[in-house]
Amino acid sequence: MELSQAKNKFIQTWGSLGTQWGISKTMAQIHALLIVSPEVLSMEDIMAELHISRGNASMNLRNLIDWGIIFKEYKPGERREYFSAEDNIDELARKIAKERSKREIKPTLRVLQEVSQLEHSQTEEAVHFKKKTAELYEFLSRADNMLEKITDYKESWITKTIMKLMK
Repeated sequence: MELSQAKNKFIQTWGSLGTQWGISKTMAQIHALLIVSPEVLSMEDIMAELHISRGNASMNLRNLIDWGIIFKEYKPGERREYFSAEDNIDELARKIAKERSKREIKPTLRVLQEVSQLEHSQTEEAVHFKKKTAELYEFLSRADNMLEKITDYKESWITKTIMKLMK
């Protein structure tokens, strides 16, 4: 397989994975392009490579910067902005895990806590509902706490242990 084919296949696959992670395909494709680019890229470079509009590129670059997984850079003497991806894969995984917790797990915890607070209803269905939503809340809360510990202590014994288990 030639480099251009391999690069395109990687970008397309990363884009498809992104939709499963809850981000747009284009956002994931831009990230993939920046991951495999040996040099920083301008917005124009990204637009040309992925055949996307300026608005689409701008919006998704801003989102990736908000996630903390790409960075804006400047070259002396040039007005253009350039972009690069987080180089450290462990740090990238940490940032994505934290962002997903903030965007997905924590809002779900708030909803579970809110809906399990039924008032004045002691029917069998209400008791069952309250019990199950409370159990889900406890499970997600423990999982989120564990995720926070793992991402906050990148050199802790627990992170090292989990990383060893994953290998």
